[in-house]
Amino acid sequence: MIGPRVSRLALISNRGGMMSGHVLVVEDEAAISTLLRYNLMREGFDVSLCDDGDEALAAVADNRPDLVILDWMLPGLSGVEICRQLRARAETRDLPVIMLTARGEEEDRVRGLNSGADDYLTKPFSMAELMARLRAVLRRRVPGMAANTVEFGDIVLDREACRVHRAGREVKLGPTEFRLLDALISRPGRVYSREQLLDKVWGQDIYVEIRTVDVHIGRLRRALNIRKANDPIRTVRASGYAFDETYTP
Repeated sequence: MIGPRVSRLALISNRGGMMSGHVLVVEDEAAISTLLRYNLMREGFDVSLCDDGDEALAAVADNRPDLVILDWMLPGLSGVEICRQLRARAETRDLPVIMLTARGEEEDRVRGLNSGADDYLTKPFSMAELMARLRAVLRRRVPGMAANTVEFGDIVLDREACRVHRAGREVKLGPTEFRLLDALISRPGRVYSREQLLDKVWGQDIYVEIRTVDVHIGRLRRALNIRKANDPIRTVRASGYAFDETYTP
């Protein structure tokens, strides 16, 4: 359970299939935000942390996340006010928001949902429940992100079976190449820097030479582009790589 005191048992997450995307955690209790970041990264997400309301709005404007986990009680703007402001802006009106709070009264839950939150969890809560709620919100708001199978052109990636097919033929990938493809195919058109791919695929606590990304991208390309198929991975000079949204088989 997650509450004022964080137990090591809470580090166990319900891993019903890897996901990817960018989650912004807005939480001023360092122990809780660190725990959320750990578990979300285990699920395959990029994670950013903020600990006050004004910083959260600036972070959303600078790099729009795919979902926000938002604490009610924050320094500066409250979570309810942040949610209201996000819903009032056209560019963030459909941004998924899960609100966390120690306030468990029905009136408070109604107020949180009325502010525009997609879901509402009362502290203490289990990480398994949060992940289940998160998946449910993403299925409603961003169906492709929480799906076990992702299709793009003639490429099909099955997260549950850890298999990839192209034009009906299985593509043999190593674990690292599979995670790279999952990261890229989940956000077609988005340019990931090498540093972002290192954090997303290898993890932030592991030191890996940055050129390792290029080596594994090369292996992924060779596996995908058999029989002279089109190359769906676009190299962006001085920036990184993207899964080309204009790609057609």
